[in-house]
Amino acid sequence: MSEEKHKQAFQQLIEEGFNKGNLVVLDEICASNFIERQDGITPPTVEGLKGAIISLRTPFPDLILTIEEIIASGDKTWARITGRGTHQRPFMGRPPSEKSFAITVIDICRFENNKIVEHWGVADRFSLIAQLGLLPQPL
Repeated sequence: MSEEKHKQAFQQLIEEGFNKGNLVVLDEICASNFIERQDGITPPTVEGLKGAIISLRTPFPDLILTIEEIIASGDKTWARITGRGTHQRPFMGRPPSEKSFAITVIDICRFENNKIVEHWGVADRFSLIAQLGLLPQPL
């Protein structure tokens, strides 16, 4: 699989899977032995990733991830992404605030036999909860 095709598969994961909630696409572009290495996603499988997408799209139904930069080299693809959404349903035990957020996400995918076999992701979760007003207030 060429580096350009790696980028296309990654873009499909973001645009179809995350932005549209089309989870079937994950079965098409991820290997059966896919390993999710992003902290907090359990189980660390394709099914776990599907669950993570659902858990993001539920409180933030307008969630949109925008790929700002994408680079492919060999079997890996890296991307810098901006995630945006509005807190419209309960999140972290808190009622909807209708507050919007914009955070940075860094993703790395490794490809093998034309499929994504590993994913590492780092989302700026601190910024997310700060923008939503969910940080504990000082006494």
